Amino acid sequence: MITVIGSINMDLVVETDYVPEKGETTLGKTFSTFFGGKGANQVVSIARLGKAAQMIGACGTDQYGEMALASLQQENVKTDHVFAIPDESTGIASIIVSEADNRIIVVPGANNRLTPDHIEQVKQEIIGSELVVIQLEIPTETVQAALEICQEHQIPVVLNPAPVDHFQQEFIDLATYLTPNESECRQIFGENIEKALEQYPNKLIITLGDKGARFFDGEQHHFIQGFQTTPVDTTGAGDTFNGSFAVAVAEGKRIEEAIKFANASASLSVEKKGAQNGMPSLESVLERLSLEQ
Repeated sequence: MITVIGSINMDLVVETDYVPEKGETTLGKTFSTFFGGKGANQVVSIARLGKAAQMIGACGTDQYGEMALASLQQENVKTDHVFAIPDESTGIASIIVSEADNRIIVVPGANNRLTPDHIEQVKQEIIGSELVVIQLEIPTETVQAALEICQEHQIPVVLNPAPVDHFQQEFIDLATYLTPNESECRQIFGENIEKALEQYPNKLIITLGDKGARFFDGEQHHFIQGFQTTPVDTTGAGDTFNGSFAVAVAEGKRIEEAIKFANASASLSVEKKGAQNGMPSLESVLERLSLEQ
C-alpha cells in the first residue's frame, strides 16, 4: 500500500477570449470542473497503475467534498483517513484560461486544517505503508510531522516540493527522494544544478517537463529522456510523474528505470484535459515503453 498525504481540491475552470479588468463583466466560452489538488492527483495516478493506494488529507462537509471523495473511491483509493472538517470549504482552485495563459486563485480551505494531530491519529497507517508520498499544499508543521514518523520507522518517502514557497531545508534529510522541477530546484539549491545533484546522489531527481528528468548516482550524471507526445493539457504531468515514480520504486525498480517509467506515464497524461482525466493505466504505460525499445 502506498500512502499519499496531501491536498484535495476542486478545479473550477473558465475559458474566455478576454480577461475582464477591475469592475468589468465579460462573457466566457466554457466552464468545467475537474478534481484536483496535488495529493489527490498523485494518489489517482498511483491507483490507475493498479497499485493499492490510500489518501490522508482533509476536505469540507460541502458538496465539493462529497464529490471529491466519491471520485477517489471510484478510482479504488482508500479514503478512510480523509478527515471531514466541519464548517470549512473543500479546497478550490479558480482558474481563468485565456489565449493559452492562465490565472489561478487557490483557496486551500480544509487542506489548511490538516494538523499534526491528524497525522498522529493515522500513525499506524503510515507505518504500515510500503512508501509515502507528500507534497506541500498542506501546513508545513503537518508535513514535518509526517516526515518524522516516516524517518523514525524507516518508511521511504517521495517528497514533491511544490509549492516550493512552503519548503523547509530540514525536509531534505527527512526525505528519501526529492523531486523538484528545474525552477523549484533553483529556488531550493541555487543556480548550480549539477552541484545540487552531486550533493544529494540517488535522492535528488530533477524533472524537466517533456525533456525528461535527471539525477546523479554518486559517480555519474544521468539524463533520462522524455517521450514524444502531442500535449493537450500539461496540468497533471508533474503529479503523474510523482505518482508513477512512487509505484515503480515501491515495485523495486532502480532509479533510472523508475524515472523512465514515470516519464512514459507523464507523457500520456498530457494528452487529455484535466489533471486526473489523462492519467494512464499500467497497460498504457507499458505499451508506450515498448514502443521506445
